[in-house]
Amino acid sequence: MTVEEFEQFYAQAVARLTGQLYVMTGDLQEAQDVVQEAFVKAWVRRGRLERDGQPEAWIRTVAWRLAVSRWRFRRRSADAWGRGGGGVEHVAPPDPDHVVLVDALRELPAQQRRTLTLHYLCDLTVEQIAGETGLSTSTIKTHLVRGRAALAHRLRDPRIEEAPDV
Repeated sequence: MTVEEFEQFYAQAVARLTGQLYVMTGDLQEAQDVVQEAFVKAWVRRGRLERDGQPEAWIRTVAWRLAVSRWRFRRRSADAWGRGGGGVEHVAPPDPDHVVLVDALRELPAQQRRTLTLHYLCDLTVEQIAGETGLSTSTIKTHLVRGRAALAHRLRDPRIEEAPDV
């Protein structure tokens, strides 16, 4: 992949990948950071990315792994801080102005959120998601079914009464 081809690929994919990682992580700043870091890693191996034929999937996977690593690091840091007697500050609940869907997605387990994002935002098939995540197709299907059910429950408007069965 030449410099120009990589720049064109970057211009076409960065917003889409950032949006996908935003949905997966629930944090726009984190999504922007990990996508940028993944693109930096891709720059070094741009020749291999072209031969593999799926540079966007590679960057999305690397960005996801970076986000998971950051979560683990923050968790370990918080645990260490707590053991040190400093205590962990209370984190305020999400701002009520946040989009309802993002709030609902944040309540899902990470694997369900990731699977739903890959399926609906990235438009990947069950088999493609399995290949990208390393999970079995039956596990992917289970995550999709459970994630959709959880979202349907969370996104139901309690002000609207359901019509009685006739």
